[in-house]
Amino acid sequence: MMGSMALTSTERTGRRVGYLAVAGLVLAAINLRPAVTSLGPVLAEVRAGLGMSATVAGLLTSLPAVCFAAIGSTAPLLARRWGTGGAVAAGVAALTLGLAVRPWAGGTPLFLALTALALAGISLANVLLPVVVKQRFPDRVGAMTGLYSVALNLGASTAAAVTVPLTGAFGGDWRLGIGVWAVVAAISLPSWILLARDRAREAPAGAPVAADPGLRLRHQGVAWALAVYFGLQSTSAYVMMGWLPQMFRDAGLPAGTAGLLFAVTSLLGVPLSFALSAVAGRLRRQSGIAVAVGLCGLAGYAGLWAAPAAAPWAWAILLGIANCSFPLVLTMIAMRGRSAAVVVRLSAFAQSAGYLLSIPGPIVVGALYQHSGGWRVPLALMVALMVPQMIAGFLAGRDRQIG
Repeated sequence: MMGSMALTSTERTGRRVGYLAVAGLVLAAINLRPAVTSLGPVLAEVRAGLGMSATVAGLLTSLPAVCFAAIGSTAPLLARRWGTGGAVAAGVAALTLGLAVRPWAGGTPLFLALTALALAGISLANVLLPVVVKQRFPDRVGAMTGLYSVALNLGASTAAAVTVPLTGAFGGDWRLGIGVWAVVAAISLPSWILLARDRAREAPAGAPVAADPGLRLRHQGVAWALAVYFGLQSTSAYVMMGWLPQMFRDAGLPAGTAGLLFAVTSLLGVPLSFALSAVAGRLRRQSGIAVAVGLCGLAGYAGLWAAPAAAPWAWAILLGIANCSFPLVLTMIAMRGRSAAVVVRLSAFAQSAGYLLSIPGPIVVGALYQHSGGWRVPLALMVALMVPQMIAGFLAGRDRQIG
């Protein structure tokens, strides 16, 4: 009788922690993009306020990739030292601090440094959330990846859509318009502080604490395919986040409309990310999905190149579908590793190498825009990059496992 009661108590505790983990995943995911997507709609105002050139603005749009590549590789070490929950909690704290202070930076260098601090926090969560899914929900990888992808897209699209109205409500002060997202980040911190105290449930019983030290991911073709696919979809995503509103504004559309069009690219991910991840998680191969998503991106960029103002909603929808490559690659990372220990290393490898690969993209786009005087040359580059992205996605989606 006592044993049964103890078991029931343990099960109840486990269920509460499970609910807390779901809440933590959702709240953290909501905050993975506003640091970036809140800037795009008011980038012209930020540049004017800080005296920032277009080339430096291109650096700003590449800063996420730089931080994710540099900091993401430290995630496995921090997770071993503090636990996965503790490392995510530290990341959320850094994100909150960076977002709260950066609007009041007196110049471009400090603004970039504080943005880097916020992005460093995001990079830890980027790498470790797929690991949290593998550890705490090993039988629901696709569905849980889809759930936090939905939250990620909600956060991204909300920040893109409401930053301009918020700035207007604050008397046109873009500092308050982007600073409010620090409050949203702070709300997610308590759940991860509590999860950090629950290291015993971070891995299934019997799971290895560390992956096979003899495993060399750089010798694994699947790992490189995931890294290249991650890098090229990141290039596309950060070009969109940094420059898509400006593209629509330069086509003659109002700033508010440009922000809404950009929000569409993220809002589409709300239903599509969950559905795509759930379906992909049940399939042994995801190659066909990767190619189909890439074709949508190719069509969207080609439309922007040919006639940006002719059918802006169509181009936004196509690019929104293309953005679903992000939850797809997260699902593939979780499925390609045989254990949570392998997934943490695979996630760090694919994301760090992938973000390193993506660093030049937004900078080159900004420089091409500045020197060519328009968007046709940068958009031609983006159309061309969709081809290797589809090839890498096809290879990464094959039925292979590491570990």
